[in-house]
Amino acid sequence: MSRPRANETSRRLHAIAAREWTWRRREFAGADAEDDDALPADHLPRVDPAAQAARARRWTDTLAALGRLDAGALDAEDRINLAVYRHQVESLHADQRFRAWQMPLTSDSAFWSDLGFTARRPLRDLADAERYLGLLADIPRYFAEHIANMREGLARGFSVPRSSLGGCAASIAAVVRANDEGNLLFTPLRQLPPNIAPAVQARLREAALHTIRTAAIPAHAHLLDFMQQEYLPHARSTLAASALPDGADYYRAQIRKFTTLERSPEAIHALGRAEVEKLQTEMRHAIRDTGFQGDFAAFQHYLRTDPRFYAKSADELLKQAAWIANRATGALDRCIGRLPRRRFEIMPVPDELAPSYTYGRGGAGYYFVNTWNLPARPLYALAALTLHEAVPGHALQMPLAAEREDLPPFRRHAQNSAYTEGWALYAERLGVELGLYETPWDRFGYLGFQIWRACRLVVDTGLHHYGWSREQACAYLREHTTLAEHEIGTEVDRYAAWPAQALSYYLGQMAILDARARAEQALGERFDLRAFHDAVLAPGAVPLPVLQQAIDRLIAGGGRSPWEPAAGRTR
Repeated sequence: MSRPRANETSRRLHAIAAREWTWRRREFAGADAEDDDALPADHLPRVDPAAQAARARRWTDTLAALGRLDAGALDAEDRINLAVYRHQVESLHADQRFRAWQMPLTSDSAFWSDLGFTARRPLRDLADAERYLGLLADIPRYFAEHIANMREGLARGFSVPRSSLGGCAASIAAVVRANDEGNLLFTPLRQLPPNIAPAVQARLREAALHTIRTAAIPAHAHLLDFMQQEYLPHARSTLAASALPDGADYYRAQIRKFTTLERSPEAIHALGRAEVEKLQTEMRHAIRDTGFQGDFAAFQHYLRTDPRFYAKSADELLKQAAWIANRATGALDRCIGRLPRRRFEIMPVPDELAPSYTYGRGGAGYYFVNTWNLPARPLYALAALTLHEAVPGHALQMPLAAEREDLPPFRRHAQNSAYTEGWALYAERLGVELGLYETPWDRFGYLGFQIWRACRLVVDTGLHHYGWSREQACAYLREHTTLAEHEIGTEVDRYAAWPAQALSYYLGQMAILDARARAEQALGERFDLRAFHDAVLAPGAVPLPVLQQAIDRLIAGGGRSPWEPAAGRTR
């Protein structure tokens, strides 16, 4: 293989990706979300059918261009780049093919709630503030286009299940009710940076309030009326993705998107049942270690009802989460070689989202803990939750990838669910090795989280492939987990509204565990836990088959951390 040929193929790959990535960032400028800062803009994205058709054409053309590349001419790093990038574009293209944009919401997140994340990001200067005012003014157009798309979805039976929409109106109504500085959308105007003159600050606040009252609130009121009078009454009564138009193909495409694997629903369902059975045995041993006398059902009732296992205030829950995060941070040097510079903040889930939100969620710079309905937030599960959402989970992995300036942007900011959620679930297991589960109750909480994710393999495929009812799904979680009744309901609603996403956690963790077992066997005494974790984290969020290739390189290199050549370190 000649080097010029390899260089030309590499150049073409990077040119294709750079052009599309730059276009993609512009295309979705202004659309913030939990795990991604949008490109700053004075407008929100176009989401009308013409814009959607243009995106479909762009990704079709991009895939065709990738198909013309000679992948065999690429070096090892660019083969990774190609695999990561192709999976991204294939997933985006599949969503356009199935017109997923006609269903722009799940049970706990939506295009309107994403505006809340934009509103909570501080404004840095006058230009930033002026852009934000433009974005507020664009809300009526943005909402109108989404409503038109959702109507088209309703007309062809492509909607979120009605049973998953119970809490969707609350976050819209919260914006409608507040026509003063207490409005969520006014949040970044409350404390403007000192580089903006006081007189200009006053002008900005006045303009923002006017736009909120005359544009944003009416748009939210119209959306609320649409959701209550039109969408909810006509949303589908079925739950299964397979009941949607082209539903079986859609569900398999979602499996590929979220797991990065070619797995059938039947195989995933069977795997989940086998893993649940194994974890039940471990849980019985953990119950014995607590000293509890009684069967699993009695233990479930005990955990769900004894007040000792629940915080008495939101402040107590947040402080306990902070203490666990502090202990986990102190243990990182024992298991990971390279750490990110960015830290994270522990915050309560916003009030308007909390009733339909999960227990916690973390990412680059944040760790949300749900302090609403404290009897549904067991303390014995808080250690596992914190390891997953904060450190060494999402709040470590995501910024570490983003700080790798030697990677192309589409890899630095990738949010591949199988990898990111698999790593976070694996991070819970690390708590055992690091001694972070201090009591038998904590260890049971960890196992409870493990079996919950294994149950997702069963429940998600049960709902979307085998046609389970909501009650069947709730009953399975009720029987095999210690989740509170409220949490069982919100979880099933989430799986029904977000097909296949729940599969990514356990399948991702299994891939990392398989890779670790392979590395330990191959390297023997040369196996270094910190080097292994560096090898897992260094590529960023890659498809699971690509992760296995990273471990192949670790083994071939004698177990050295991928950071060692650059740093000149030895272990």
